[in-house]
Amino acid sequence: MESTDKHTTASTPASEAAPLQPVADAARYSPLDVVLRVLLFAASLSAVVVMVTSKQSEMVPVPGLPPNIRVPFSAKFNHSPAFIYFVAALSLTGLYSIITTVASILASRKTKSILLLFALLDVVFVGIVASATGAAGAVAYIGLRGNNHVRWNKICNTFDTFCRNIGSAVALSLFAAILLVLLSMTSTSTLYRKIR
Repeated sequence: MESTDKHTTASTPASEAAPLQPVADAARYSPLDVVLRVLLFAASLSAVVVMVTSKQSEMVPVPGLPPNIRVPFSAKFNHSPAFIYFVAALSLTGLYSIITTVASILASRKTKSILLLFALLDVVFVGIVASATGAAGAVAYIGLRGNNHVRWNKICNTFDTFCRNIGSAVALSLFAAILLVLLSMTSTSTLYRKIR
C-alpha cells in the first residue's frame, strides 16, 4: 500500500509538467514578437523625425523676371498633403507598436483572442503604412523627375537635401511595412499552432 502511494506521488509532478508545453511555445514566440515590435517603433519614429525635420530654403529664379533676380523659397514636409498623411500614419503606427509591445510583454501566455487581434491589427497597419509610403513616394518621385505632360517641374535639383531626407523617410517606412508583414505572419502562425 505504501509503495502505491509513493508511486502516485512521484508520478504527479510528471503529469503536471505536461501542460507546460504550450507555455514554452508562447515563451518562444514572445521574444521575437517583442523585438519586431520594438524595431517597428524605431523605424516609425525615425521616419517621422526625418520627415518632420526635412526643411530647406534656397534662392530660386522666378520665371518672367530677369535671371539674376532670385527669390527665397522653402521646401517643408507640411507643404504636401501626402507628406502630412505620411507623418500622421507613421505616428499612429509608432503609438500602435508601443501599445502592442507592452501588451505582448504583459500577456505572458497569449490567448487565441489576443493573437487574433494582433494579426488583424497588424494587417490593418500594413495597409496604412503601405498607403502612406506609396503616397509619399509618389510625390517624392515627381519632385525627383517631374512630369512634363502636366508641366510639373522637378525640384530635387534645387532642394537636394530636402529630397534626400524625404527618400530616407520613405525607405524607413518601407522597412516598417515589412516588419508589419512579418508580425502579421508570426501572429497568424502562432494562432494556427494553437488551434491546430
